[in-house]
Amino acid sequence: MKQSALSMAEMAQWNETGYLSVPQLFDEKEMEILLKYAKADQALIAGAAGRKDATGQITKLTLWNHAGDDLYGMFSRSPRIVDRMEQLLGGEVYHYHTKMMLKEPFVGGAWEWHQDYGYWYYNGCLFPYLASCLIAVDRATKQNGCLQVLKGSHLMGRIEHGKTGDQTGADLEMVEAALARMELVHIEAQPGDALFFHCNLLHRSDQNRSPDPRWSLICCYNAARNNPFKESRHPRYSPLAKVSDSAIKQWKQPQATLTT
Repeated sequence: MKQSALSMAEMAQWNETGYLSVPQLFDEKEMEILLKYAKADQALIAGAAGRKDATGQITKLTLWNHAGDDLYGMFSRSPRIVDRMEQLLGGEVYHYHTKMMLKEPFVGGAWEWHQDYGYWYYNGCLFPYLASCLIAVDRATKQNGCLQVLKGSHLMGRIEHGKTGDQTGADLEMVEAALARMELVHIEAQPGDALFFHCNLLHRSDQNRSPDPRWSLICCYNAARNNPFKESRHPRYSPLAKVSDSAIKQWKQPQATLTT
């Protein structure tokens, strides 16, 4: 059995609630390495796209499809995530995309209620065999707009989505009905805590009205057997090469080379 294999109780929780919290999936040193690297990554910051919420407030994210050899790739290719994903999704998975969410102090906008499969469905993924792993880079609290989920809402199946501000949001009539029947859970977290969540789980976050940033790294995966039938902005199946469990701490930033 793999070291990161989930217990029967954890699998039962996933099936019932649509999410699974794993405290300190990555340790303090690993998160220090990531935070230092990401905060100094000018390409990450410059490439962040703004998304307006329903009130016009902007939240930012940077997204990429390829799980490479950079530090972010050491996370998205980590067996601590990938092995769990393969168990949760029932077989081989591949990297669908990764994104860094940049919710800045006082100005970071909300994310409206949505299911990821609400729009991934249109990318040619016939089945909801997709899931995400959110890693808290900063401490996440109610005050700085932590993730909120509706417990068990993945069992509703995919619901219709439309535009809310610049975002794709779930049908509000369905959301209101779900809110009246299901438990709303705020996912407060410390750096290194992880949340695995189903692509049909309804989730959102509030605006950041605090002086503290809330950055989070979200690694998304699709089951190999759910290979999209058409091209889209996210990739079709290709094998995902896992790295060693020590890869994050051993990773060295490539040295710049001089050209003449």
